[in-house]
Amino acid sequence: MRQLNFVSIKLTVWVILGISIGFYAEVTPLLPLIATVVLLPLLYWTSKKQSSSGFPYVESLVATITIILGAFVVGMSTNKGMPHYYGQLDVEHPKVWHLKVEEALKPNAYSHRYVAKVISADKKRASGKLLLSLTPDSLLHPLEIDDELLIYASLENIRPPLNPYQFDYRSYLQKQGIQHQIRTNYPSILKTEKNSNTLFGHASRFREHIISKLKKKAFGTDEMAVIQALLLGKRDDISEDTYNNYKNAGAVHILAVSGLHVGIILFILEFLLVPLERLPKGKILKLVLVVLLLWAYAFVAGLSPSIVRAVTMFSFVAYALYLNRPTSSFNIIALSMLFILLIKPLFLFQVGFQMSYAAVFAIVWIYPKLQRFWFPENLIVRKTWQLLSVSIAAQLGVLPISLFYFHQFPALFFISNLLIIPFLGLILGFGILVIALALLNALPQFLVNAFNWVIHIMNAIVGWVAQQEGFIIKDIPFDSVQLLLGYAIIISAVVFLSKPIRKTALILFGGVVLFQSWGIWNNLQTLRKEAVILAHRSRNSVVLHQLGDSLSILTSNPTNMGNIANDYAVAERIRTLDTSKLKNSYILGEKRLVIVDSLALFPLEKHPDYLLLTQSPKLHLERLLDSLQPKTVLADGSNYPSLVAKWKSTCAQKEIPFHYTGEKGFYVFKF
Repeated sequence: MRQLNFVSIKLTVWVILGISIGFYAEVTPLLPLIATVVLLPLLYWTSKKQSSSGFPYVESLVATITIILGAFVVGMSTNKGMPHYYGQLDVEHPKVWHLKVEEALKPNAYSHRYVAKVISADKKRASGKLLLSLTPDSLLHPLEIDDELLIYASLENIRPPLNPYQFDYRSYLQKQGIQHQIRTNYPSILKTEKNSNTLFGHASRFREHIISKLKKKAFGTDEMAVIQALLLGKRDDISEDTYNNYKNAGAVHILAVSGLHVGIILFILEFLLVPLERLPKGKILKLVLVVLLLWAYAFVAGLSPSIVRAVTMFSFVAYALYLNRPTSSFNIIALSMLFILLIKPLFLFQVGFQMSYAAVFAIVWIYPKLQRFWFPENLIVRKTWQLLSVSIAAQLGVLPISLFYFHQFPALFFISNLLIIPFLGLILGFGILVIALALLNALPQFLVNAFNWVIHIMNAIVGWVAQQEGFIIKDIPFDSVQLLLGYAIIISAVVFLSKPIRKTALILFGGVVLFQSWGIWNNLQTLRKEAVILAHRSRNSVVLHQLGDSLSILTSNPTNMGNIANDYAVAERIRTLDTSKLKNSYILGEKRLVIVDSLALFPLEKHPDYLLLTQSPKLHLERLLDSLQPKTVLADGSNYPSLVAKWKSTCAQKEIPFHYTGEKGFYVFKF
């Protein structure tokens, strides 16, 4: 793999290492800055003294400085250690926060959420980013990008996951540089009259203007939602059924303007602008126009982070096409990755970024090998094989990441891609024409009907593929070790099949053995494990009892479970599940658990190890504690918060440990 010798790839790997170290070690920017200032003169001196043979001191220093640079840029991005970082203030007490809305997140039934930049706190300059969560108000218009607000509020820590193996929203936000949130309502905020407008704000408003124009036309509800996602990167209006269809069909990437869409638009532009190459310096003119038009599309699509990332990457790809040297593709793609990470280092932790580059690298590397493996003479067969080759290469590139994050594999992904991807360029071109005519108020009804029909057919095809449930492999356990070993197997397999040699065969065999050994080890650990866990679920009581690879779900309401049991079963490699009604007492090894529900009935045995209060029982807790004398009191999500607050105070007075799952998360019983 001579591609690994490219300087751009080495620099990118070192920057990724530096970003990872800087983020997880929480390195402040000052330390890497001092280290860089010290090492740069040493690098200059070493480059003058080093001979052509011997230890590579220069290369080692370059690697060290690049790693330090990665730690520096991620420290700057998270704002930690910066002079005006808001986290250095007394955040526990309310302040007047001056915020600027940077991004509108997808709303839900309970809140409208925004990413806001901190401008000041109590009129003192401050920096950083917060999550702003507002209670929906039908009488007030949602906030827009660039809105500046004054809010008197105290900051809240973002709640960690309340159940085992639940999606960690706090960690997700931390990887975007967000540590705290403000929760309030629309009447409690004051918009300032003078706002400084940014390019991102203009782009967002222009996108909303386009959507308002399109909504005046007779598009179907589902079709309009898909058009917004497909062309403009806004997925807020997509129904859950439609989204699940695309997800199960392995075509969910179509619903997010990303590398696929921008790549198709790039090749459309490359094709349409071929005549420019006949002019003097026509290739340079063509390159400039292609890049400008890509960024114009990014502006139309609202300049969201995923779109900016994709357009940046394919601007570099356009340059690679201009150079027309196959070996430069890896260089250019690595350079685009390096460029993006130096500006936005936290992109490294985003799933979209990881999958985009994994897919692009795989296509550039594996696709030509597949074409050399078989090149059909028949035109139709050849084009079909080319589409399949691209799909196979991309799927191999993202397979371990997809299994790690989503734990499912749509085996019919190639059917979706064969039926949709060939026409996606036409759909995107048709859609851009529809948008242009809508902006000019010149969109004829027959084009509306035609485009609506095309999107309807695409939704129907995806829905049909998604219904083939036997080909959707779900709930696949896949951890971080398997992620790394999976890539080792894929890379070594491709290298071995390209050029079979003993060394590569041994690496491939070793990777497969390690992968299988890790799976067997995990299964053995699961068989030896027993655990009892009190989970958190609003208006329900849920206790999980794992015994080996079996899971018993003890609950007061089996129909209100959410994903608690499924998330746990996937992570712990559970094979069998059963559900039963929650009883009033249990023996956990040598310890006793007593449960008091809404009937307020309880056994008379004293000194239970655990007392669990569920379904808001009407009782005098102080008398109950005096009577039973439990060692620990627990309360789950089935109780009224007002009662929980009283119980917490009573237990504090009695000096009895109290655990509320809505505050501290799930509880693991010790026995």
